[in-house]
Amino acid sequence: MDMIETMMPDGVAGLDTLFARQQARAIALRSSGAEARIAKMRALEAAVQAWRPRLYAALQEDLGKPEAEADLSEILPVLSEIRHARRHLKSWMKPQRAAPTLTTFGTRARIRHEPRGVCLIISPWNYPVNLALGPLASAIAAGNTAILKPSEMAPATSAALAAMLAEIFAPDEVAVREGDAAIATALLDLPFDHIFFTGSPAIGKVVMTAAARHLSSVTLELGGKSPVIVDAGADLAKAAKAIAWGKFTNCGQTCIAPDHLYAHEAVHDELVRRVRAETARMYGAAPGADYGRIVNERHFDRIMRLLDDARGRGATVEGGAADRARRLIAPAFVSGAPRESAVMQEEIFGPVLPVIRFRDAAEPIEAINAAPKPLALYLFARDRRFTDRVIGETSSGGVGINTTMLHFLHGNLPFGGVNNSGIGNAHGFYGFRAFSHERAVLRDVASATPMLFPPYTKRVRMMVKSVLRLA
Repeated sequence: MDMIETMMPDGVAGLDTLFARQQARAIALRSSGAEARIAKMRALEAAVQAWRPRLYAALQEDLGKPEAEADLSEILPVLSEIRHARRHLKSWMKPQRAAPTLTTFGTRARIRHEPRGVCLIISPWNYPVNLALGPLASAIAAGNTAILKPSEMAPATSAALAAMLAEIFAPDEVAVREGDAAIATALLDLPFDHIFFTGSPAIGKVVMTAAARHLSSVTLELGGKSPVIVDAGADLAKAAKAIAWGKFTNCGQTCIAPDHLYAHEAVHDELVRRVRAETARMYGAAPGADYGRIVNERHFDRIMRLLDDARGRGATVEGGAADRARRLIAPAFVSGAPRESAVMQEEIFGPVLPVIRFRDAAEPIEAINAAPKPLALYLFARDRRFTDRVIGETSSGGVGINTTMLHFLHGNLPFGGVNNSGIGNAHGFYGFRAFSHERAVLRDVASATPMLFPPYTKRVRMMVKSVLRLA
């Protein structure tokens, strides 16, 4: 890096300068080829590998995340995203042919995926490596420049990411700006070509409002209350393992974690017993080193208020032992919570699992449709008619059948929400497309369209009528 790059100012005061330099660089990158982009992704992959010990330490400090969980939920998804993009980028970048319609017969058309330009990536605290570097890999694959704003609620990881990325990228291509809401607000005042935000629906609305001022395109990866439905004929052993893992990984602080569980009355008691047993097997009767921590005291207090409100409304809470000094809340199971209770209305985002009995599929379907559309829906059943009915009568960002959270790791599936749970998709080609403009290019070779131009003689009018009939 040159002297100007190393002296790039931090904070709000330097954002205009940084943005202007990225705008200039983005123009130069419009013609970048696959090999240049792949080289950058290789550098990013090598940096992630080299920085793993420091990332482990940062994730432990911020979230109490054990190393194995950090590998599975933070490092693996990023490496998979980078490697998948490297393998397929050349084919993604090839212009796609578009067959002519009847009215455009005699033309040749193609679709070019071109960089959007200067992109802003605002990442959350719950998976601070995964949800920062995954979108960044897609932005690089698509040929953009990017400014990354990590969450100040995971300060150790934010600092590690800033130092790591500064080693391999000049700030006019990739820059990190750390800070609180003031930095985020200042960034959102800039006319980015695309904004990729991961976080809560409430802040997603703020981001979308800011983007509207500049007509910036957005990808919003949000959240919501993702339900699990377990049918009477489900494999309960498999369901219990998947639900316990999906719910309590990262101490429940996962946007696609099972939020609440609908259990058929025929298997309710046995299923709850099995989920509790699997949870204890995975993390211990008193959670130890394999179990994460709540990110801060504010969220600790928020989760405890959910439990207190549930108890106050007559619900039964089992588990949930808490130690505020260590930001530890043990897995908690809630039964009998009324629909109006906070735990049934708010996204839990913590290690609390409400369980609801049902007799007929119509009951959870009605409840799901009465709430904002969730980011994920999980079904455990052997009966294909049951799963088809629930999928056909509900809406969600994604669906997992006899599994939880695994669809996030599938590089060939779009990952995203719908309405309240998100706008747009990420991962693999869908992430590349999110950071690309699909530009239509049409070449006239022997089109008959000029025969329909004015003056509108009787013959031309007859031809127009014929086209209306045939088109």
